[in-house]
Formats: sequence, C-alpha cells, structure tokens
Amino acid sequence: MFSSNGLRTMDLDVLNMFLIAGGTLLIPILAFLTSFFLWPAALIKIYYWYWRRALGMQLKFVNYGNYRFCYTCRGRPGPKPTILMLHGFSAHKDMWLAIAKFLPKNAHVICVDLPGHEGTTRSPLDDYSISGQVKRIHQFVESINLNKRPFHLVGTSMGGCVAGVYAAQYPKDICSLTLICPAGLQYPTESKFVKHLQSLKESGEENPRIPLVPSTAEEMEQMMKLCSYVRFKIPQQVLQGLVDVRIPHNEFYRTLFLDLVAEKSRHILQENMNKITAPTQIIWGRQDQVLDVSGAEVLSNAIPGSQVEILENCGHSVVMERPRKTAKLIMDFLSSLQTTENNKKHD
Repeated sequence: MFSSNGLRTMDLDVLNMFLIAGGTLLIPILAFLTSFFLWPAALIKIYYWYWRRALGMQLKFVNYGNYRFCYTCRGRPGPKPTILMLHGFSAHKDMWLAIAKFLPKNAHVICVDLPGHEGTTRSPLDDYSISGQVKRIHQFVESINLNKRPFHLVGTSMGGCVAGVYAAQYPKDICSLTLICPAGLQYPTESKFVKHLQSLKESGEENPRIPLVPSTAEEMEQMMKLCSYVRFKIPQQVLQGLVDVRIPHNEFYRTLFLDLVAEKSRHILQENMNKITAPTQIIWGRQDQVLDVSGAEVLSNAIPGSQVEILENCGHSVVMERPRKTAKLIMDFLSSLQTTENNKKHD
C-alpha cells in the first residue's frame, strides 16, 4: 500500500527532479504537471518508474511454463543471502522501493508481484488461497534458481502469511525469515478492521464494501487512515490517481479478499507456524488497526528463538511508515545471524 509518508517523500523527490532539470526541460515538466491534474494515475506510474531507475531496481520477467512472473531486482548473488520480498494484499513489488532505498547497494534484493498482481499472470482458473500462492512463489523461486542457496524471505501482511507458510513447507529453501504484521493468525485482541468485518457479516449485506478495496478518493483516504498511524493531508489529485490505478483490478481484489478470509486461508499461518524452523524476525506496528499487534506474541511463542520488534507510533503499513527503521532491523538481524554462524565455525 501507499502511505502518506511515501507521498510526502514523493513530493520532495519530484521537486528535486524539477530543480535539477532546470529550464532546459521546461516543456516536458509542464507536460508532467498537466498530467498531474488531468491524468493523476499517470503520475503514480511515473513515480514508480522514476524510483526504480533511481534505486537501480531492474524490471524483469520469467516464465514457469505458461505462467509469467514479474519482478524487480538489484545486485548479484554473493556470500550473503539473497533477500526475497513478498508484498501485501492489493499492493505490488514496488511497495518495497521505500525499503530498497535504505538497504546496502551490494545486497541482492528481489521483489516479486504475487499471483494476479500487477505484472504477474492473473487467471480465473488459478488458486489464490494462501496455499495456492505459496505453490506459485515456489515455482518462481525455482524458475530463477533462487533456491540453489538458502535465501532470506521477507513478507508483509498477506505476503507475510505467504512467507510464513512457505518457510514451514519449504524449510530447505530459506536460511532466515522476517514476518511483518502477517495475516493468517488467531489474534488474541481483535483489531478495528476485524471488528468491522464481523459487523458486516452480521448485517447480512449481499455485497458489503470492503475497506481495503476503495473505489473513490474518499474511500482511499479512509483506507490510508486505517492502515497508517501517521496522518498527512494528501492532495485530492494523488488520492484520485491511486484510486484510478486500482479500479480496473477491484473485482479481482474483492474475489481475492474473500479467498483470504475463507476457512482454507483464514488461520493458515497459525496452523503452520509450529513447523517454522528458520531463525525468524517478527516486526509489528504497535498501533496496527488491521491486524492486531497481539499476533506478535502468538508467533514468538510458537517459533523458538524468534526475535520480536514492536515499532511505536506505527500502524499496519510498516514498510511505508518506517522504511529506514525496517531496513535497519532486517540488516541487523541478518548480521547477527552471520556473527552467530561465524562464532560456531571458530568454536
């Protein structure tokens, strides 16, 4: 998801781009500004394109049979483990750009579009349950030979659930795991979002509005308030652009959401967490209103030796609200594992 922190950074970065360009690019800049007001969705796409280039993230595609995966990557495999990152519900690979900005330039980083999202194949015949997504991500891993050496797996929200179940089912593929406010648990304390879903269920509405599937600028603003603890005033044009980008996919998002809350997927991480053997890091925003922070204790009690990091003044959109801190926590975790491994070799 796209947080208000990211939007504020966007404003500054685009302004810097204009200042560097100067008068020699006056006409393209005017065209860019015009698109901001007339076609705000174009601004969003240009934003991601600009930041991918600025951060050295290469856009790539790979096929597994007739199935196509879209991903971005930076760096090359080296002595340190590759980092594979799985995004959240209705997001895409570019949500990790905020984190990539603060990761070491020599780290081998891969961000993939999950099944049905952005550039990865979307088929009405595909299985979009968490189990189905785990199988597809394993196909992606095999298609780029990522599991020749164990890698570090990171996932947030829905992607966190996929990452956790992947770690349980394919333990030899990974060397370590970072779960950021993952779905798929039985949370001791119900969040604002879960309570809202329960009230919708009790109301008996046939097609209730799902807060995570906005179709207007106002609903987008409400979703951002639900997902982010920090409050910013977002320009109406930007909100409209974010909605315009999503609307063509909303029917898929609605179907996907219903798959995720169905019995097959609802508590699948809870059912698999005892099988996770990799060193695990758990990161959660204290003020998460989507998936309650009490889930962190559920995981830490089930995964021996897991490390828990609770971020104060942070909501569900950890990746976008606290990118620098999150990147540091991930790299510090990997460094500590490397130090432990080196100490074992010297003993």
